[in-house]
Order: sequence, then C-alpha cells, then structure tokens
Amino acid sequence: MTKHLTVLALVAGLAACEQTHGVTNPTPSLAAALAARAADAGQDASGAVYTLTNQVTGNTVAVFRRAADGTLRAAGSVATGGTGTGAGLGSQSALALSADGRWLFAVNAGSNDVSVLRVDGDAPSLASRTPSGGTGPISLTVHGTLLYVLNAGGAGNITGFTVGPDGAVAPIAGSTRALPGAAVGPAQVAFSPNGRALIVTEKTTNRLDVYRVSEDGVAGSLTSVASAGGTPFGFAAGPRNLLFVSEAAGSASSYVLEDGGDLQVVSGGVLTHQGAPCWAVVTADGRFGYTANAQGGSISGFAVAPNGAITLLDASGATALVGKGATDLALSVDSRFLYDLVGHTIVELRVGADGHLAPVGTVGGLPTGTVGLAAH
Repeated sequence: MTKHLTVLALVAGLAACEQTHGVTNPTPSLAAALAARAADAGQDASGAVYTLTNQVTGNTVAVFRRAADGTLRAAGSVATGGTGTGAGLGSQSALALSADGRWLFAVNAGSNDVSVLRVDGDAPSLASRTPSGGTGPISLTVHGTLLYVLNAGGAGNITGFTVGPDGAVAPIAGSTRALPGAAVGPAQVAFSPNGRALIVTEKTTNRLDVYRVSEDGVAGSLTSVASAGGTPFGFAAGPRNLLFVSEAAGSASSYVLEDGGDLQVVSGGVLTHQGAPCWAVVTADGRFGYTANAQGGSISGFAVAPNGAITLLDASGATALVGKGATDLALSVDSRFLYDLVGHTIVELRVGADGHLAPVGTVGGLPTGTVGLAAH
C-alpha cells in the first residue's frame, strides 16, 4: 500500500508541474501588500526579464525592463522565427542568457529549433535560428561559447553547439547523446559552473544524469544516480559545486558535484510542505535557494549552509504566497529580486538580507502557454 501511495504522489506531482489549467491570480494577501506599495515609476531601468510566449502561430520573447526597485514594465516582444506548442513544456530553462547578458537563447518546441537573440538596449533582435538536433526542444544551457539543448521528443537527447561572435550557431560533431532510456521525462539540462559537466533531470525515472564534457565541448561518459527525492524537476548550480534540486513529489535536495562528475547527496528530500515544487534557483552568493510550488501557490525559501545543507526558512514552507499555477522562476543577476511566472502574470519579489521575500508588484497580459523566465 505504501508503495502504491508513493507512486500516486509522484504522478500527482508531475501532473501539477505540467498543468495548463487552474491558474489563479495572486493571492489576496499578496494583492493587499501590492496595493499598499508606493510605486515609483520614474526610476531608471537597471535590467530586464524575458519570457517565452510559446504560441503555435509564432513564438516570441516578451521583454520587460526592470527598474531599480525591481518592478517591471512591458517593453515589447521579439519574434523567434519559430513556433511553440501553446501548452506547458514541463521543463525549466526554456530561455537562457549568456553570462555577459549579450545573448538570449530560446527553444521553439513546435518547430524543433532554437533561436539566438542579440540583447542590445531595449530592443533585442533575432541573430540566428538553427535545428535543435532532435524534436521537442524544452531546455537549454550556455557556458562561454558552448550551447547544449535538451530534446524531449522521441527517445530524447542532448545536442551541443558552438556560438559564434555574431550569434551564429553550429552543431558540434559527435555531441548528440541519447538519454539513458525512452520515456525518462527529461525536465532540464544545465552546465556545471566550470562547464566540465552537464546535468539532466529525469522526472519519470527519478534519476539525475551527469555527462562529462571534454575540452572541445563534446558530451562524453555518463553517470546516472538515483534522485534523493521523488520526481526531480528543476535545479540550479551554486558556489562550492552546489546543486539544488526541486522535486515535484514535494521536496528539495542538495548535492555536491565532485570534480570527477560524481554527485554526493548533502540534504536529501527536505519536505517543502507545499504542493509540487517544480522550479529552483539559487542566489549568486549561494546562501539561499527557492522553489516555485505549482500547486502550493507559494515559493519555498531555503537557507544553504557552506557545506550545501539546506533548511527551510519558514516551517510552513511558504516563504511567499503568489497564487497557484507557477511555470518558472528566475533571479535577477544581482539576486536582489525574484520573479515567478504564474500563468499570465509575472510576480515580482524583493529578496531580503535574511532570504525572506517581500512583494514588489506584478505585470500581466501574457498568453496561455507562456513558459520560461530569464532575468538580468
């Protein structure tokens, strides 16, 4: 009976992360806090937030300028040249920014390709578009001039590319690697901080895959390990080789990625007490991690110890209430602000010195099916 209940919990968590219905507006408590905020619309923009509309009729990147107080204002959209699916992708990192913020990479899951946008002032522009190396691209990651794409269609694979100084993308010979099995339910691909490894989460098989990356950018030998918690989904890498993973069955775990590519569990399956923690981020200093909880209508904050151990900031697991239906999470480049994509809305939150979150505002008007967040 216990095993049967565990399987049901995993299935429920997975479905909650991939929902395309039941989206709610920000909770009344959040709305009240926002109403009390004195907005200062005259502040200069200091960054940007991007999301992917993922529409069947034509995919676009929606652009929002970030003011010094963390609030966002719509600044138009840029066509990727490809098409989306019109529904959730069940993934993290459908968008990714280069470390210097000059290039934005986007998946086109409907047309099986990826787009590169040049980020220049208020108006990003399309630089290139290339086949993804498979079908159903759902996640991508960039390190220096290397780009890797996670393709979820068919048997699934990861494929590598080089990015030229003009944004042109070229496939790396021998870089395409099949996933460990069919129907593994991949959710995210990301480089380790030093670029020598690629990590992939498998939702349905509850495993984490680590591919070692050679100096010429080719993904090589693979090590797969059992996840410490059920349904590993989104994750983020932090200082000191930290890997912080959200688990849709209701928990989060932390690992240390060793130089040889092995993952060592530090904190395994720490319960959030919130429904479907699916997306994860870590602050730049590695002191705090956050999960977006699709069914809990909340964000869970964690304190991260120097050794990578994680503990909830709040016993309830609800560090902020934002409304049900989250589909991604992103921190500004300075980690001062956290953005949560909740249905048609981006919720804006300020990160306090103690890791707690304060509501700043919301910006809406996004179409159904919008996925992915990237912030600078």
